Amino acid sequence: MPHYVYMLKSISHKKVKTYVGYSINYKKRLTKHNLGKGAKSTRGYKWILIFKKLFKSKSKALKFEYELKKNRKKRLTILQDYYEQRS
Repeated sequence: MPHYVYMLKSISHKKVKTYVGYSINYKKRLTKHNLGKGAKSTRGYKWILIFKKLFKSKSKALKFEYELKKNRKKRLTILQDYYEQRS
């Protein structure tokens, strides 16, 4: 079974907000976030997927998710990479 760690970027407000999560189906999870049924901190925002990483084991995915949530520099690097790919 695949395990994903993903990062979302808000598109509905002027302030850029990011969210990091774990799921076995990131597309379905993104839909839930955009319907206001995701994590409490994502409610009231519209989101786009800017990063995903596949893991073969749940434990490795959860470890990476925890590290990415705590590492603001790495999140900023992912965000900058996203902007560079768009230009």
